[in-house]
Amino acid sequence: MNPKVSVIIPAYNTEAYLAKAIESVLEQTLTDIEVIIVDDASTDKTVEVAKSFTDPRIKVIVNQQNLGAAAARNRALKAAQGEWIAVLDSDDWYAPERLEKLVSLANERNADMIADDLYLINDGETSPWSTLIQESEESIDKIFQIDIVYFVETDVYGQPGLHLGISKPLFKREFLVKHGIEYDDAIRMGQDFWIDMKCLIKGARFFLEPKPYYYYRSRPGSLVHKSQLSRLNQYLNASNSFMQQEAVKKNPALMRAMSYNNSVYKKHLAYLQVVEPLKEGKWLKALTEMAKNPYFFYDFISRLNNIIERRIQYYVMGNKSVFDISYNIQRERKTSN
Repeated sequence: MNPKVSVIIPAYNTEAYLAKAIESVLEQTLTDIEVIIVDDASTDKTVEVAKSFTDPRIKVIVNQQNLGAAAARNRALKAAQGEWIAVLDSDDWYAPERLEKLVSLANERNADMIADDLYLINDGETSPWSTLIQESEESIDKIFQIDIVYFVETDVYGQPGLHLGISKPLFKREFLVKHGIEYDDAIRMGQDFWIDMKCLIKGARFFLEPKPYYYYRSRPGSLVHKSQLSRLNQYLNASNSFMQQEAVKKNPALMRAMSYNNSVYKKHLAYLQVVEPLKEGKWLKALTEMAKNPYFFYDFISRLNNIIERRIQYYVMGNKSVFDISYNIQRERKTSN
């Protein structure tokens, strides 16, 4: 008999965190589960940590070469047998009742996807500093259905909002299989937003439970810290691909929301295409990009206060989390007030 939930955990060089993630799954009040860990060619002891657990519900898959988180998750999806698919990043963890609560709510609402609020916690700290919903300033006090337009409008890159693209919904496996939905291997960062979009475009009933059961750890060295330029190019390519779909073209509100997001991606790209070469000492390339982007200096001046603040925090105050998602959420909230 198939398990109720398949928990998939992609892991790469997280030997210091993986045990806590696995333990949080094994300690769930819902015990009818399987745990599929995919090691993405780690160079540390991540595999040894995964294989140190003897619980028969655990399956460890080892990639011989690094394929990226999306490909690792897809490999786990192919192996999963559960009625529901739950994703857990290897440096995060669940509250003990998470799966039981969300599966029960999903069945009550006939959901295809269900997410909860996230506890936001900085690496090295023992208590969350806030939650995703609290920082969004959205007034959400009961479970409700997420519309695709609302999903896009409240998750704009670099702007305040709900940012459900970083949430970790449970997916009904039958829905994913029926529509052939999997993660996009070409997107190596921020894959969650785009698989959610694939589901919503296919008509998934997506509900949000405002209580937090997921602990989202922000830490140096995670994918959040990788090149923003690469991330934005991937997002823009994915967005353009979605906008070619008939289901999007026939939804004017969705087209407007996605077009606005595209304009934001392009604005940040134009800025970073100057800044990244400057950081690398490639002055000629930076000057060439400045010439293509006459609004660079206006954009730079508008960002100057935040740039100075982050540099002071990092170099003078020794705050190594200034480039973490937690710091940026707080900064977005402050600048929007």
